[in-house]
Formats: sequence, structure tokens, C-alpha cells
Amino acid sequence: MDAPAGPDATTINVERRAATPIAGAIAGILFAVLFGVSATILDNTMADVARDTGAWLEIGAGRLKFALGLIPFAGIFFLWFIAVARERLGRFEDQFFATVFLGSGLLFLAMVFAAAACAGAIAAAYAKAPSTFISSSTYLYARQIVAQIFSVYALRMAAVFVLSQATLWMRTGVMPRWMALLSYVVALVLLFIFTHASWVVLIFPAWVFLVSMYILVTHLGGSRLAPLEAPLARGGPKQ
Repeated sequence: MDAPAGPDATTINVERRAATPIAGAIAGILFAVLFGVSATILDNTMADVARDTGAWLEIGAGRLKFALGLIPFAGIFFLWFIAVARERLGRFEDQFFATVFLGSGLLFLAMVFAAAACAGAIAAAYAKAPSTFISSSTYLYARQIVAQIFSVYALRMAAVFVLSQATLWMRTGVMPRWMALLSYVVALVLLFIFTHASWVVLIFPAWVFLVSMYILVTHLGGSRLAPLEAPLARGGPKQ
């Protein structure tokens, strides 16, 4: 008697490909939560850069270190989110916009890491010489670097990341039209609003959370629109 046939390689590959977006969506949710918590703690701990006297370091150094400790893990989850975003496009990925999308995402992450490293250096320098460091020009310089990198340049890269992703969605149809239009609005806000207000910083992780939740719900609900099907249903990818 012949032994019952097990799952072939094709079936296993399909199952693995189906599980990848779910894992990536969960990673996106974790990034949004960790990054949002870290940004909120930093905003509530660090004094406004225009009126900063360094007094907050006396009571906020512990909270600062905790918030900065979340950043590397958020970065790891964000890389996974980028991977699942590319996987969803499949073979219909546009090379031009995909390059902009990947490059802006990596630049955003590098700038966040750089700003976090500078903030960590501030806490370390204060622990060594609390009285002299706060009154030094080095402290003012470091605080300006953190504010400029995080609130200006990193957010602009986040805007380009969202904008390129929205354009890819409009061209391929792998995500709903309303999601792409909402992403355009988010990108414009991040691109043109210059402020150190915490709500602006939280817009990007909120967008990642929304996209990740949509991907997770559609996959778990069995209503996945495969990257291969979406452009075909709309007459193929735009040239």
C-alpha cells in the first residue's frame, strides 16, 4: 500500500508566502507601538529646545534611557515592515518608486538611530559631569542636533516613504484607493508642516499601524488580495 502523499514543495512555499505578510504586519504594529511610546516619553521628558536649560536631566535621565532603549527594537520591526510592503507588490513592483521607497525608509531609520545616539550621548555626558556639561556649548549643540535630525530631516524622509508607497498602491491597486489617498494626505502633512509638536511625530507610526492592521485583518480574514491579482483585475500595471 502506498503511503499517503505529504504536502509538496509548492504547497509548502505557498503557506510560507501566506505567513510572511502576517508576520510583517505584526512587526509593523510593534514598530508603531514602540516608536510611539518612545517618542511620547522623549517629548514629555526632554524640555523644549528653545527654552532648554538642562534641568530636566536631573529627574528625566532614567526615562530618557528607557525610551532610547526601545528605538533599536522599533528599527528592527520597521525593517520587517518594509520587507512585507515590498512583498505585497510582488512582481508588479515599480523599480523607480521602489528605489525611492526603500531608500527613504532606510534613511528615516538611519536618522532616527543617529538622533537616538546623540540623545544617549547627552545622558552619558551628563552622568560624568552634571554641573559643567549642562552649561557648556557642547550641550546646546547636541540638543540642536537631536531636534534637527529627528523633527526635520527624519520626518521629511518619512514623508517621502509614505508618498512613494501611496503612488505604488495607486499604480498597482494592491491596497484600497482610500488608503492611498489617505497616505497622500499624511505625506503632505509630514512634508510641509514644520513644528516640534509631538502630534506630528506620532502621525507616521499611526500610519504604519493603520496599514499593518489592514494587512493583518485581510490576511487573517481570508480576503487577501494577492499582488498578482490586483493589477490584473484593473487591466495590468500602468506603464
